[in-house]
Amino acid sequence: MRDLTRHPELLSLNTATVRERWTLLQIIEGCARHGIRAIAPWRDQVGACGLEAAAKLIRTHGLRVNGYCRGGMFPAADLAGRAKAAEDNRRAVDEALALGAECLILVVGGLPPGSKDIAGARQQVRDGIAALLEYARPLGLKLAIEPLHPMYAADRACVNTLAQANDLCDALGVGVGVAVDIYHVWWDPALQTEIARAGRAGRILGFHVCDWLVPTTDLLLDRGMMGDGVIDIARIRGWVEAAGYGDCVEVEIFSAGNWWKRDPDEVLQVVRERYATVC
Repeated sequence: MRDLTRHPELLSLNTATVRERWTLLQIIEGCARHGIRAIAPWRDQVGACGLEAAAKLIRTHGLRVNGYCRGGMFPAADLAGRAKAAEDNRRAVDEALALGAECLILVVGGLPPGSKDIAGARQQVRDGIAALLEYARPLGLKLAIEPLHPMYAADRACVNTLAQANDLCDALGVGVGVAVDIYHVWWDPALQTEIARAGRAGRILGFHVCDWLVPTTDLLLDRGMMGDGVIDIARIRGWVEAAGYGDCVEVEIFSAGNWWKRDPDEVLQVVRERYATVC
């Protein structure tokens, strides 16, 4: 197994990790300053600074955009809502291409307001991705389904296991893959098997890391820095590598009570240290 700690160029920063105190332009400059060679920006941050300005600065600093966050949120209560989601997702594809992103991350969405039909929501997700693939595939942009922890099934993502994501990929074909975010899937007893399955199909498009704190104070905004929680990150990284993935390790930390309050330069320094010692 290749040791990713010997490949600092594969460290990527999801820009949410320092979003509270830096603009996207500051994040791009900060990554360049700290020797982080890849980023995964969020759409709202890109919108705030301007798509053209963001793309220009990314190119100026020679950064990879290994992923773009995010598309998805397909389910809606009516046809008009689904059409609006489809239009927004096509716009996300266009933005990703303008930035030179290697894939568009899909957080697929949960139940429409007032609904209790999770099977119906999952069907809407399948239909929505299929339609988006018709747009993205000819343009050469890959779509990465990111399964989220079951605690998000109602409001953020009704695809909750890597097995579900793999099943969707099997059904939808070329151009769609998976993003393995260990915060969401570390608990799954089938994880190693499903990572291997995704690897055999060549569909692992991203590997996201942080840690699960015990106790956690907020299920969304209390993620831990790698090494501060209970996830065996190195073991899961080993499974991903054994499955054939040898690309970016993307650090994505939502931490309203801790890391978002710190000096972003300190955060990036710790990110580099933990990448070298924990991941």
